[in-house]
Amino acid sequence: MPFVRNLFRKQPACDPDRPSGAVKIDARTKNLVKRLNPGDIAVIDHCDLDRVAAESLVEAKVAAVLNAAPSVSGRYPNLGPGIIIDAGIPLIDDLGPDVMRLREGTHVIIVDDTILHVKDESMIAQGTRHSRESIDTLMESANEGLAIQMEAFAANTMEYMRKEADLLLNGIGMPQIKTDMRGRHVLVVVRGYNYKEDLQALRSYVREYKPIIIGVDGGADAVLGAGMHLDMVVGDMDSVTDKALRSGAEIIVHAYRDGHAPGLGRVEELGVEHTVFPAAGTSEDIAMLIADEAGAELIVAVGTHATLLEFLDKGRSGMSSTFLTRLKLGGKLIDAKGVSRLNRPRIRNWHLALLVAAGFFALFAALASTPAGQTFLGLSGVAWDDLLNFFRSLVGLAPNSPSV
Repeated sequence: MPFVRNLFRKQPACDPDRPSGAVKIDARTKNLVKRLNPGDIAVIDHCDLDRVAAESLVEAKVAAVLNAAPSVSGRYPNLGPGIIIDAGIPLIDDLGPDVMRLREGTHVIIVDDTILHVKDESMIAQGTRHSRESIDTLMESANEGLAIQMEAFAANTMEYMRKEADLLLNGIGMPQIKTDMRGRHVLVVVRGYNYKEDLQALRSYVREYKPIIIGVDGGADAVLGAGMHLDMVVGDMDSVTDKALRSGAEIIVHAYRDGHAPGLGRVEELGVEHTVFPAAGTSEDIAMLIADEAGAELIVAVGTHATLLEFLDKGRSGMSSTFLTRLKLGGKLIDAKGVSRLNRPRIRNWHLALLVAAGFFALFAALASTPAGQTFLGLSGVAWDDLLNFFRSLVGLAPNSPSV
């Protein structure tokens, strides 16, 4: 019987040099990762693949990454391609726009730098297959482009300062919020670099200080996933789930400067009470500025950007707002890693008193349970009475009756 013979026939082992699988396609990598399953082949159109996108692809356990655009343009040394390669995932680059026209679910096989249909092995596209050596070479060349990018970054920063001077310096245009942050610690969670690890490291800090927690877009789901209470959600609502929007947290919809808010319709459909805040810059910066204006004592940032390379790696001119926001907040803003390293649970006096009392109780119980211990306790009682009588005689009081 052919079916039985095929059932027990030894199947060929998967060849890591010729990965195959069904393609999942999306020009926006952060949307694609929501639909990926282990073993899928991710088809993206992502010039200068950044670190956050690469880490999300690795976490999805894809079989390969096919990029219609160059993963390294040479503008600056972006971090994403190296993460893909180091995870052992094939990265084929610069395949051209036609690869984005593949029908989702099509099964393909990758042979060297060529993408083929599984059925007839006809060619779909051809690009550049990267290795650790090729990525290192590209990174060396990209370092030379940093000076140009720094000039552009500085120009964008000045443009943002011109547009948002009143907001940054005077708080003009800030929304009226209900969450009381005066004198409180505020934890701002962004789904960015090492956000999961940082949230886990902050558990003792959250238990002890009970900060106001703001989730920025998908960071709101990270907060709920960590079992923490969510007080506010800030963002354009493109990557936050309905669960987070319906969690009871205050909702601040970040709109463009002209008032257009792409995520507003979704929030309105859910019937969730919300406030629209038009402002330039990124949602994470808006969250920090809101906390600062509301009187927060300290702002702790999880998953946000801290270095110039991280600003550039985000790939947006709007990252200049992040730089200026940090200048404004100054020492009030600290990174989550610093908090987790410096914060230790404080030992209070009542903790020590309780520990000492427990020790004495255990000692008394142990002595009272043995004949020798009972004799010792009796003699200790006599000695204590004699000591009290001695002190009473010193102050002219009548001594207690002698112990029997």
